[in-house]
Amino acid sequence: MIAFEMNNQTDVAEFIFLGFSNHPNLQGMFFLIFLVIYLTTLLGNILIIAATRVNPVLHTPMYYFLSNLSFLDICYSSTTVPVMLVNFFQEKKTISYEGCLSQIFFLVTSTGTESVLLAAMAYDRYVAICQPLQYPVLMSVKVCVCLVAGSWLCGLANSMVHTVLAATLTLCGPNRISHFLCDIPLLLMLSCSDTSLNEAMLHVARIAIGLSPWLFITVSYTLIISAILRIPSAQGRSKAFSTCASHLTVVVIFFGTANVNYGKPNVGYNLDVDILVSVLFCVMTPMFNPIIYSLRNKEVKGALRKLAGGCVFPDSLASRLSWVD
Repeated sequence: MIAFEMNNQTDVAEFIFLGFSNHPNLQGMFFLIFLVIYLTTLLGNILIIAATRVNPVLHTPMYYFLSNLSFLDICYSSTTVPVMLVNFFQEKKTISYEGCLSQIFFLVTSTGTESVLLAAMAYDRYVAICQPLQYPVLMSVKVCVCLVAGSWLCGLANSMVHTVLAATLTLCGPNRISHFLCDIPLLLMLSCSDTSLNEAMLHVARIAIGLSPWLFITVSYTLIISAILRIPSAQGRSKAFSTCASHLTVVVIFFGTANVNYGKPNVGYNLDVDILVSVLFCVMTPMFNPIIYSLRNKEVKGALRKLAGGCVFPDSLASRLSWVD
C-alpha cells in the first residue's frame, strides 16, 4: 500500500483518506460509478441467495456454498463502499480511529472467510466428479454446515488476532492515508512502536489463509481435470467441465486480484495504480461473482428467471434479471 506521511508522534483520533484526491473534479462521477457497482453487487447477490432458497432444484451442497458466498460478498462490499460513497461529498474524507479498526476487522474477516470457503467449494467439486458414488455421504448436510462454519471461524479468528494487535499500536501523525480504506499494512506504516509481531502474524495469515487454500484448490482441480480427461465421451467431459467453470473463474479472479493487491511494493507505487488494484479486489470482485455464476450456470439462470417471473415483473424484465437467455 502507499505509505502514510509521518512526522511527529500524535494521538490519532481519526484518519483522513487521500484516495481519489488527485481528481477533485471527478468526485461526482466517481460517486455514480461506485453507486451503480454497489447496487449491482447487492442486487446480484441477493437474487442468488433468494433463488437458491426458494428453488428446490438448487437445494444441493454446491448452491448452499454459493448462497453463502453471495452473503459474504454483500458483507465484503458493504465494508468499504458505503464509506467511499459518503466521502465523495466530503471535503475532508475522514474515518474515526474506531471506525478504521472496525473496517479492518470486517475486511479481514470477509477476505479470510472467502478464501477458505472457496477451498471448501473446490472440495465439493472434487467429491462430485472424482467420488460421485460417495457424494451423498461425504457432502451431507452436516458436513456442508461444518465446512461453512469452519470457513467463518477461520476468518473471524484471523481477523480478531490482527485487529487486537492493530489496536495495541502506537500511531504517529499526520494521520493521512493515501487510500480509500483502512488496512493492516497501512496502519503498520503509521506506527511508532515495534511492529515485528504484527508483521509475523501477517506472514502466518498469508500462508494459513491465503497460500494453503490456494494450494488445496490447485491440487483439487489437478485431480478433477485428470478425472474429467478420463471420461470417454466428449459430451460427458463437457458437462463435467461446465460444473466447475464458474467456481474456477471466481477462484482465479479472487486469488489473482488478492495477490496483486497484497503483493505490490509498499513504496514507489503510483497512487492511481494502487487505488485501481484495490478497487478491483475490494469492489469489483463481489460484483463479478453473481454475474459469473448466472452467465455460466444453466440452473442458476433458470432459477433467476423463475424467481423474477414469479414476482410482479413482466416476462421481458424477468429475462433481463437472469442476465443471459
